[in-house]
Amino acid sequence: MPEKNPAGFSLRIVRDPEQAKGELQRLVQRTAHAQQQDAQARVDTILSDVRTRGDTAVVEYTERFDGFRPEPAAVPQVQLEHAWQNLPVNLQDALELAHRRITDFHQRQRPIDIASEGPYGERLGRRWRPVDRAGLYVPGGRASYPSTVLMNAVPAKVAGVKEVVICSPAGRDGTVNPVVLAASYLAGVRTVFRLGGAQAIAAMAYGTESVPKVDVISGPGNLYVTLAKQAVYGQVGIDSLAGPSEVLVIADQSAKPDQVAADLLAQAEHDPLAAAVLITTNPALADQIVHEIEQQLEGHPRREICEASINDWGLVVVCDDLESCAELSDSFAPEHLELLVERPQALAERIQHAGAIFLGPWSPEAVGDYLAGPNHTLPTCGAARFSGALSVETFMRHTSLIGFNRAALEATGSAVQELAKSEGLHSHAESVRRRLS
Repeated sequence: MPEKNPAGFSLRIVRDPEQAKGELQRLVQRTAHAQQQDAQARVDTILSDVRTRGDTAVVEYTERFDGFRPEPAAVPQVQLEHAWQNLPVNLQDALELAHRRITDFHQRQRPIDIASEGPYGERLGRRWRPVDRAGLYVPGGRASYPSTVLMNAVPAKVAGVKEVVICSPAGRDGTVNPVVLAASYLAGVRTVFRLGGAQAIAAMAYGTESVPKVDVISGPGNLYVTLAKQAVYGQVGIDSLAGPSEVLVIADQSAKPDQVAADLLAQAEHDPLAAAVLITTNPALADQIVHEIEQQLEGHPRREICEASINDWGLVVVCDDLESCAELSDSFAPEHLELLVERPQALAERIQHAGAIFLGPWSPEAVGDYLAGPNHTLPTCGAARFSGALSVETFMRHTSLIGFNRAALEATGSAVQELAKSEGLHSHAESVRRRLS
C-alpha cells in the first residue's frame, strides 16, 4: 500500500515502479466516475431543448443554474471598454505583456500553403483558410480566467477568423467578471454573452435568436461543458475534451523542496480533481515534500480545494534513476511536465508524451499559464499521447488543390482504372476512360 504521512492531508508515496504505474493509471481515469452517466443524460436534454426552443431554453436554464435571467444575453460593448479602462494599471500592463508574447508566438504558427508541380506538370497543393466564426468558452465559478480569454482569442485572431464570440457564465447578479471583459476587449473580441454551462455550448453549436451559430468551439469547462462539446462535435469543430488540470514534476537532488511544493500546489489549487505528481530520484525530497506542502497550506486562501486534490489525486514516486522517471512520465502523458533536474534539456529529449515541458528551475508552470507564449490549453488525462496544444490551426481548415493536365491523366489513368475496378466502382473507372478515349 502507498505510504501515508502525518500531516492533515494524505499524500501517497510509492517506492515500487510497478505500483507507481497502477497509481498513475488511476489518476488518468480520475474523471471516469459514476456521476458522468447522469451528467450525460442532463446534457443531452439541455442540448435538445436549446436546439428546439433557442433563446427561451437558454434563458430558463441560466435562471435555474446561475440564478439570473440573461435578458439580454450579450454584454453591451461599452462595458467591455469600461472594464479595460477601469483596470489597475499594473494589471493592464501584465495583460498587455501577455497579449504581446502570446500573439508573437502564435504568429509563428501560421501554416504555409503548399503548391507543387508533379512529374507531368500537374498542379498539387494545400491551401489554409480560417473558419468564418469561432465561439470561445471562458469558465467562471471558482475563479476568473482572463488568461483563457487570451489563449483562445489570440490564435483565433491570428488565424484570421472574422467573427469571434465568447460565452462566459455570470454571477448571480448577472455580471461577468470585469477582468474577463477587459481581456476580451484587449484581445479584440467585441461580442461576449453572459452564458455558461451546456446551454452556452448548445447555443453556439446550433445558434439561437441571440447567439450566432459558430464553426469551432474552444475553451475548457466543467464536466457538463466537456460532455456538451463532445456531443456537438460533428455539428461544429472543437479544440479538445479538456479534463481537470495536472502537473508531473521530475526532480533530482538539485531541486529545491519549497519550489517543488509550490509547483504542486499551483495545480492542486485549480480544482479538487486536479492531479499533482512528483517523481524523484531523491528519497530525501520525497520525505521533505509533505512538510513543505503542509507549511505552504497554512493560511492558503484555497486550502480546502488544495487538500481535496492532494488527498485524492496527489502522488509521490521514488525512482532509482531519471530513465525510470521518464518512463513513468510517458506512461502518464502529463498535461504539464516540469523537469527540475540538473540537465533538463537532455531529459526533455527522452520524453515522448507531454502537453508542455518546462525546462529547469526558472520555468515554473505558472509562466506557461499566463505569458510565456505557447498555448496553455493542453491535452489532459493521457491525451498527450495523441494530441497537442490548442493552436492557430484549430481555427483553420485546409483544402486540397488538384489540377491534372492531359499528360498526367494519360500517365496515371490506367492505374486509376485498375484501382477503381478492384473496388467494384464502375463509374470511377469510366470517368477516366472516357477522357482518355
